[in-house]
Amino acid sequence: MEIKIGRKKIGENNSVFIVAELGINHNGSVARAKKMMVAAKKAGVDAVKIQSFVTEDFVGDKSLIYTYKSQDKEVTESQYLMFKKNELNRKKQRDLFTYAKKIGIIIFSTPQDNSFKTVDYLCGREVNMPAIKVPSDDLTNLSMLAYVARKQKPIVISTGMATLNEVKDAVKTIKNQGNNKIIILKCTSLYPTPPKEANLAQIKTLRDIFKGCLVGFSDHTIGSTAAVAATMLGAIMIEKHFTLDHNLPGPDHWFAADHAELTQLVKQVREAEKMIGRPDLVLSKAEGKIKAIARRSLVAARQIKRGQRIGVCDLECKRPGTGLPPKYLPKVIGRIARHDYRPGYIFTNNDLK
Repeated sequence: MEIKIGRKKIGENNSVFIVAELGINHNGSVARAKKMMVAAKKAGVDAVKIQSFVTEDFVGDKSLIYTYKSQDKEVTESQYLMFKKNELNRKKQRDLFTYAKKIGIIIFSTPQDNSFKTVDYLCGREVNMPAIKVPSDDLTNLSMLAYVARKQKPIVISTGMATLNEVKDAVKTIKNQGNNKIIILKCTSLYPTPPKEANLAQIKTLRDIFKGCLVGFSDHTIGSTAAVAATMLGAIMIEKHFTLDHNLPGPDHWFAADHAELTQLVKQVREAEKMIGRPDLVLSKAEGKIKAIARRSLVAARQIKRGQRIGVCDLECKRPGTGLPPKYLPKVIGRIARHDYRPGYIFTNNDLK
């Protein structure tokens, strides 16, 4: 299966699609978001992603608080105020979508506020982004999923906090709208995700169960080990939280990848892709050359006279591997020598005729 996002083809026969999740790490600044986009592009990612929301549309109770780590301190603040100061209005979002096109990087967004109006805006003619991301917290919002699916754009869904049946319901809901362009991201909704909670084996489970979907990984761990492992397990998309500076104020900066770390992640994922190679056991040309040097052949251990019956003591196995392999030893032993063989002679197929 193959899905196209922008100019990029995504699928098992294509390179891993790497997304830098800007999220709210721009801290509400368009200028900083643009710097992040440039830095992400330099790091080698394929796309960047933002979050689109009107705070009032998804934080109804202004008394709700949120505690998080920021600048090496524990911070507790109003959820409403936290999101409000990181909100990008539509004018700012349009600016970012335009800028992404200018610098040549794919951009898409998450309608974080669970609003049909936001979905219409992102998928309409004004923005018309190439894909849409549905976050883990909306995976069970089936009416929302159905509405998004009807836009007929590639849909990326995260599976944080989800049971298998919830993922099945989500996929069924999307497909019932005639949309089969689904990318399922294995996700753990812990920020950051400890290694023991990553459960990357579930990538294979999702691939086995959802044959008609592509499967990737939303990486909330620290470092690039999980992204590399996910690639080895067949993930076709990697999403990684990104920041310009771990010391900026906000809930995600301290565990997100900075520019150097994101660059390293991209490099290691690309190396892992090369290491995976192809599944068929066919010898490569490069290894074939080594084989001729490193393997053993049947060699005359001493002078063998014409008409002499060849015995086990007349043979040995030595480099190079250009002659008869050692497995032919039983077929050579007991034969009558057709001519004189000097010590070191390499036996070939002709000697078996």
